[in-house]
Amino acid sequence: MSKKVIIFGATGTLGAPIALHLKKCGYEVIAVGHRQSDNDFFKDHNIGYISVDISKEDNFHRLPQRDVYAVVHFAGALPASMKGYEPSLYIDSIIQGTMNVLEYTRKVQADRIVFPQSLFDVSYLFGSKVPIPADSLRKAPLSGDHAIYVIAKNTAVDLIEHYYEMYGIKRFILRLSRVYLYHPNPYTFTDGVKTLISDRYLIYRAMKGENIELWGDPHRLLETCSIKDFLQIVQKALSADVDGGVYNIGSGGSTLEERVKGIIEVFNPKGKKSDIIYCPEKKSAMQFVLDIRKTVDELGYQPQFTWKDYLLDFKKDMETQPFSKLWGWEENYYQYER
Repeated sequence: MSKKVIIFGATGTLGAPIALHLKKCGYEVIAVGHRQSDNDFFKDHNIGYISVDISKEDNFHRLPQRDVYAVVHFAGALPASMKGYEPSLYIDSIIQGTMNVLEYTRKVQADRIVFPQSLFDVSYLFGSKVPIPADSLRKAPLSGDHAIYVIAKNTAVDLIEHYYEMYGIKRFILRLSRVYLYHPNPYTFTDGVKTLISDRYLIYRAMKGENIELWGDPHRLLETCSIKDFLQIVQKALSADVDGGVYNIGSGGSTLEERVKGIIEVFNPKGKKSDIIYCPEKKSAMQFVLDIRKTVDELGYQPQFTWKDYLLDFKKDMETQPFSKLWGWEENYYQYER
């Protein structure tokens, strides 16, 4: 009998690929989302879908109550999708929601839980090329649009650690750098204001063969992980014979210049070549890289994909829109004139 895995946040940017990947790996997957309807997306993949508001304890009776091997908890409010500023959503969905998920995990006697931690819990260490260790002190910023979000995430991690100490639930806390994949929505929210994602802007320019400005230090090192490498880590977290802990999700990083050159190579139309306009006087990107040795040593993770690989996968999904039934089409989101 295949092992049953409950995936909370299954309609999200990471939850949906996780659900499909684990199904292919032979797990019995139950997709759980806040949306009332998944538009039969999961049914098309022979995956059951259940609507649950994790902030409400009385919703959990809708879920399987026995024979659950693992819980993958990727539900909760995000700064990148929050118009304006409603900090109570972080408290409700991340703190109360995680408490409810943990109680469910305990009651069904699941073996383990997988949970994404915010990269910004180590933002005080940004700015260096020295890799940030997985077990660095978790510390939330006290200002900015990520402050209460990270406070809530840190609290959720503390709750998970408590349930590990009290009930032996193995925990795999994944500190996420940016996981690179295509989503039809090219926008994010910064301080509650909707803005075009920066590399999507660069991709759109490259698709037209237009020149691209490279601001600040072109050798700034930026951490990223491909969706394929990320799914490898989630899969290994479900099978690892360890009690878990905090694991950094990354690949060793690539420079800003490497990224821009890759975008030009992959997205320029035939016969049109974008030039890079170097602007050293403009603000540089924030530099950081994560130390993935613990992820390698304890989970057996081995990064397999390059920045160019990320972009080729991105371009393929941009053309085929594989999650359109769940997320819509790119044109549904447009405000920017491509």
